Amino acid sequence: MSDHIQIERQGAVQTIRINRPDKKNALTRAMYAAMTKAIVDGDSDASVRAHVFFGVPGAFSSGNDLQDFMAFATTGTMGSEVIDFLIALVNAKKPLLAGVDGLAIGVGTTIHFHCDLTFATPQSFFKTPFVDLGLVPEAGSSLLGPALMGHQRAFAFLAMGDGLNAVEAKEAGLVYKLVETEELESTVLRVASEIAAKPPEAMRISRDLLRMPREEVVERIKLEAKHFAERLQSEEARNALMAFLTRKKG
Repeated sequence: MSDHIQIERQGAVQTIRINRPDKKNALTRAMYAAMTKAIVDGDSDASVRAHVFFGVPGAFSSGNDLQDFMAFATTGTMGSEVIDFLIALVNAKKPLLAGVDGLAIGVGTTIHFHCDLTFATPQSFFKTPFVDLGLVPEAGSSLLGPALMGHQRAFAFLAMGDGLNAVEAKEAGLVYKLVETEELESTVLRVASEIAAKPPEAMRISRDLLRMPREEVVERIKLEAKHFAERLQSEEARNALMAFLTRKKG
């Protein structure tokens, strides 16, 4: 698994912490696999009643590790870890919560389309630069985004790549509440504990009724992944990724 994913328990709440601060919590294949295992294991454990995602101060996640992208663009081989994680999110049996401080880029943003409650600090920033990198939306966001935000805001966010500050993300429905930095984790854990204390079967059924049918979301994730993989091997995407990496080194 990955040392960059830390799994802890706070009573009936399982916390999944992304902890790779030197890379602003960019996600590798091993990190995806560790998060998938945590969700699946937590769902099968009756003593776990809720999952919580945290990042580090200043970064929830800067998205996928671009070196993984470049390796796939070069070799044409990509593991199933990302898709496995996204499908685990969709199929999660227990409530998903998140606390965001700072950057939430790419999948660091789209994960919140699957969360039941996301809390964020005022300095948080959400952005999906998929098209700028020659890619397409992922994680079911092309389906969930318009349903949540309306077509025009979703187009600006997911296709144009316009970022959302914390207030805008809350207005768009991507964030539930804004919380001061020093109160973020305690607030999320308190709410998660309140959820965990409620009758679990009634909570499960209520959550299922509120969410879009899983089969529809999984099918969209697979369709997006097909286009994503094709785009990653395109000259357009290779050039965009190389230009981005060159700017980062400059």
